[in-house]
Amino acid sequence: MTDSQNTLDEKFMRHALMLADKAEALGEIPVGAVLVSEAGEIIGEGWNLSIIHSDPTAHAEIVALRQGGQALQNYRLLNTTLYVTLEPCTMCAGAILHSRIKRLVFGAADYKTGAVGSRFHFFDDYKMNHVIEITAGVLQQECSAKLSAFFQKRRAQQKEAKLAQQSTSENVPDA
Repeated sequence: MTDSQNTLDEKFMRHALMLADKAEALGEIPVGAVLVSEAGEIIGEGWNLSIIHSDPTAHAEIVALRQGGQALQNYRLLNTTLYVTLEPCTMCAGAILHSRIKRLVFGAADYKTGAVGSRFHFFDDYKMNHVIEITAGVLQQECSAKLSAFFQKRRAQQKEAKLAQQSTSENVPDA
């Protein structure tokens, strides 16, 4: 890969990280995605909205792909690149395949549900009717650190809430 491609990948991954901040501000898991045309124009952006929208399909990738489809007025997103801060799950991998994007670039691996090599190998099936170029690990440390910090903070908040609840129930006088 060329230095200019690496620079471009890092630029758009930083944009995806900024979108992940939007998800986190809403209490969502901080994952961001950006869909870029062959000319380098952003045609779709997304961040996790599953909790806010009560929609299990509102992952960052899906939101960005939907926006891209609307921008291009086509469900086929040919010659585009999708940048996402976390390795896509099987649902998102299926949508990525059907969208016919040219390239997928992701940051952090997802060892629990990742479908691009960490847990599952969705795109490795030779029977697939579309081949996607995949680049993994772009700004991996930054992407991983953002997710780790989020879950660490969430665990601490849950522990605090549990302790507060225990303290409250201990202070309630018996009837």
